[in-house]
Amino acid sequence: MDSRRNGRAERTFHQLHGTRNGTESTARAAQRAFCIAALGEGDDLSELGELLRTAGVAVAGEMIQHREAPHPNTYLGPGKVAEAKAAAKACDANLIACDDELSARQERNLEEALGLPVVDRTTVILDIFASHAGSAEGKLQVELAQLEYNLARMRGLWSHLERLGGGIGTRGPGETQIETDRRLARDRIAALRRRLEHVKGTRAVQRAERERAALPTIALVGYTNAGKSTILNALTGSEVGVRDRLFHTLDPTTRTLRLDGRPHLLTDTVGFISKLPHQLVDAFGATLEETRRAELLAHVLDASAPDAQLELMKHSVEQTLEEIGAGDRPRLLVLNKVDLLDDEARDELRLHHPEAVLVSGESGEGLEELGRRIERELRHTLRRVELLVPYADGGSLAELHELAGQVTREDTAEGVRVRALVPIRLAERFARFAVAS
Repeated sequence: MDSRRNGRAERTFHQLHGTRNGTESTARAAQRAFCIAALGEGDDLSELGELLRTAGVAVAGEMIQHREAPHPNTYLGPGKVAEAKAAAKACDANLIACDDELSARQERNLEEALGLPVVDRTTVILDIFASHAGSAEGKLQVELAQLEYNLARMRGLWSHLERLGGGIGTRGPGETQIETDRRLARDRIAALRRRLEHVKGTRAVQRAERERAALPTIALVGYTNAGKSTILNALTGSEVGVRDRLFHTLDPTTRTLRLDGRPHLLTDTVGFISKLPHQLVDAFGATLEETRRAELLAHVLDASAPDAQLELMKHSVEQTLEEIGAGDRPRLLVLNKVDLLDDEARDELRLHHPEAVLVSGESGEGLEELGRRIERELRHTLRRVELLVPYADGGSLAELHELAGQVTREDTAEGVRVRALVPIRLAERFARFAVAS
């Protein structure tokens, strides 16, 4: 981040965002977080713990206060704050991690009361995205999300910067330091948005080329670390990077999937999570466009998760799809990692999710059935045609063999009689060859 921060905010930010030139900060590696949350009955902090693990932070302990809504000033109630301070000291924590997004006031008051730096859930997620972003586009998107998140908090956290910037060579009282920083941040946000608009234009050109080919498109969506990249590799023979960590994939990856002899486009998308920061949803708009335009969404779930967690993940993904405008897309539920389950657990899954396909991207189990289900779900995008293609039009014949399915041909005196299933969007291209069946 280029913007200046006060001492407390600077330390807190770089304890989690402490990467420079690709090297891990030694301070970051030594972080031991005490987790706090104001949650309803039955909720836990397992997801926050996994986020911290992915960010390279150890979990030293945790405390949950069950209440209907967080305290407006200190997030936890005053009594719980005192308990948290003692518990954090007892387990030798040097960082407080909160399971919700804190207001600037809540963060400031917690730090003063606990005597330790405080980071919230959004800060942790933004840090993970920052460390995993590999492409130029991904880095732009993450920086934009970070700037927008911090811009809204400058007034609350940077009160010591509200001093006048006047002096020799200036007129009047000049800008306060906080106004200068906010102006610089807004200028940078505007520049990032312009660059991302250019990226969006480039994606639109690439999308137009794909649409001209009229290939059916499938997007793998789901909770982060559900195994979407593993399934992409298993179905397409590609070698997309796979690791057991949250948000490993940030940039969409599209590969060709052949089903029944026809090519399809299969896209691996960024994973979702409950309470995904809206700054990330906005910043990754160009990336998420692939999800909104797909003809079929393959919703991948980790079948090895406990039932309650499985339903939470499923609901979180459905909620995010609605938020990004993809809630109306046709959907196919894919329960992955069944190689980790016994027969009884598999039977339970089939009972509770009869519409789902059970697969293992790791072992390959169920992938043939997944291919057949994708074909069935996309059948409405195809039209059966009968064509008479002149021998002289070899290019059209070659295109039919490449893009159509269930192709049969018969050589006649007039030309090649072809029967095939072709994408509806492509049928018009061959209308001039149509004959009565």
